[in-house]
Amino acid sequence: MSSSLSPTIWANHCLEWGHHTYVMGIVNVTPDSFSGDGLVKDTWQDDALVQHAIEQAQRFVTEGATLIDVGGESTRPRFAPVSAEQELARVIPVIHALKATLPAEVIISIDTYKAEVATQALDAGASMINDIWALRHDPDMAAVASGHGVPVVLMANMRGYQKREIVSDITRYLAGCIDYALAAGIAWEHIIIDPGIGFGTTPQENLTLLRRLGELRALGRPILLGTSRKATIGLVLGGLPVSERLEGTAASVALGIAQGADIVRVHDVREMMRVVKMSDAIVRGMFVLPE
Repeated sequence: MSSSLSPTIWANHCLEWGHHTYVMGIVNVTPDSFSGDGLVKDTWQDDALVQHAIEQAQRFVTEGATLIDVGGESTRPRFAPVSAEQELARVIPVIHALKATLPAEVIISIDTYKAEVATQALDAGASMINDIWALRHDPDMAAVASGHGVPVVLMANMRGYQKREIVSDITRYLAGCIDYALAAGIAWEHIIIDPGIGFGTTPQENLTLLRRLGELRALGRPILLGTSRKATIGLVLGGLPVSERLEGTAASVALGIAQGADIVRVHDVREMMRVVKMSDAIVRGMFVLPE
């Protein structure tokens, strides 16, 4: 699979689209992540939390992750929102530590929809914004992304949205978000899109989105896909709990790459990196057999 997308270049980072699939490892600095991997524990002191985050991120990078996505608020269905102050208290020490310990080429992403959190995270060492509300929740968020000159992931969020036909709805939603970002001064090359699997979408709609993911390439931006351990996988596989959704996640990652996904956001980096390498060898021809 070839790509006509120009690379995304900023600071000392470069993402070249179409050559291989990038892996984003998830570091949840929360007590209530749906996936059960949240790093906040009642018995941990702050230094223990930061140390566990460092160890997890370092392991992800060793296993092949190019991006580390740090989040301090759960976005599971019916999640309990936290204040900006609480979110900052969770993520800023972790980002400072990751910036100091990870290789310089690793991209640290802040998973937030709050402008104040994004600002302080970028100042602490993050270099990408991953916003589940595509800059629309906080009116200051677009200016933060534009002012810092960093890429932003615009996710389609159908919570509260009147849906008609899911692929058309997602395409129209993301097209509007792209226009909004461009009007705010965000560079075209700095925009990444995410169909928002599971964010206000039914299991059947999620499967349709995965089956027709390639249609989003018409928007002309790289695609981030986040299916890791999600509820639709458990449902399809007969009600499997989060801890048993690895193979289902692998299938969604492989087929997502075949449909044009450029980044996959995952909890299980080692296993999904193997899926990515195999998928890229088939889909992108990114392997030469030894003679």
